[in-house]
Formats: sequence, structure tokens, C-alpha cells
Amino acid sequence: MDKRDVIFITDGDDAAKKAVQLAATEVGGRCISQSSGNPSHLTGKELVQLILKTPNSPVLVMFDDSGSRYEGLGEHAMRIVYDHPQMNVLGAIAVASATHSREWAKIDVSIDRFGNLTEYGVDKAGFPDLEIGRINGDTLYILDEFNLPIVVGVGDIGKMGGFDLVQKGAPITKKAVQLILERSGFYDKTNR
Repeated sequence: MDKRDVIFITDGDDAAKKAVQLAATEVGGRCISQSSGNPSHLTGKELVQLILKTPNSPVLVMFDDSGSRYEGLGEHAMRIVYDHPQMNVLGAIAVASATHSREWAKIDVSIDRFGNLTEYGVDKAGFPDLEIGRINGDTLYILDEFNLPIVVGVGDIGKMGGFDLVQKGAPITKKAVQLILERSGFYDKTNR
């Protein structure tokens, strides 16, 4: 049974979709564009079917709860994808937001709006936050339930005060994807 290498992204608005599509192309992977939405509208089962049809790895999948206080559609779908036996989740990009629910998740590292790695979480604009090893946002708390090789915190994908625009190559999103691929061992496996 072939496993598909997947990266979770906890954002799904239009700016995120464009940045994730570009990052996927840049690393030779695929983005499940239909996974975008604010909130997510595809079920976990539908996402699994789309992931299994993609010819390239890694597969970047977006999940968004649109600020839902408890487990929303995005998190429910994420759980189904994570638990599927043919999915190998390499890591997650945890996106900061100004959500009112104040969910948070543990992160291994963040990338600020200038492309610097930091042990601190970052805010929506991509500035380092006050807490080490955690990020506030939406569609996040469920990440702590998974055994992920790496969780990378970033600001609002495709935005960050203009620092992650698609017109600029979405450099922060791309760097986050590359970091997950490096630290998860993806490149070691594909170079064999």
C-alpha cells in the first residue's frame, strides 16, 4: 500500500490558497486547491480521495475552521486525513490568526515575516510573539493530538504585511514547506 506524503496547512482563504499553490509547484509537489475555503467545505473522506489521486508528493492540504470555537469542519477533516492508513503526514504549518477563540498549539519553530527562524510563536503579521514554543490561531489545538515530525509557525499566509505575497514568490510559505521537507526526512527518502 503506497503512502502519500502530506503537509497540513491551517489556513484556507484565497491568499493562502495562492501562496500554497505556488509553494507546492516550487517544491515539485501538489496542492489540493479544493481544500481551500473559509471554512473548509470538503470532508476528510473527500480529501483522502483527492490526495490519493495526486501524482506528485508532497501533497499540501489546507484546513480552516474560520474561527470556530470548538472542533470545526477543518479540524474534523484533518483528523480523518491524519488517521488514514495511506497518509504519511510530514508536518504542519500552523498559521497565526486574530481569532477570538484563542486556540493555540505547540510549535517546533516559527518563521517570522523577514524569513528568520525563531523559537517564539509569531503573530498574524509575522512578528515574533511573547511565548516560546506556541502559536495562537484558529484550527490549531488539534495539532497537539497528532504525532507530527515538525510543526512550523507562520503569520497569515500570502499576506504578513506584504512580506509573503504571491507576487514576491510567497517566500515565507515556501520556506516553511521546505523546512518541513528537510526536517521530516522527505528529501532523504526521495534521494534513495
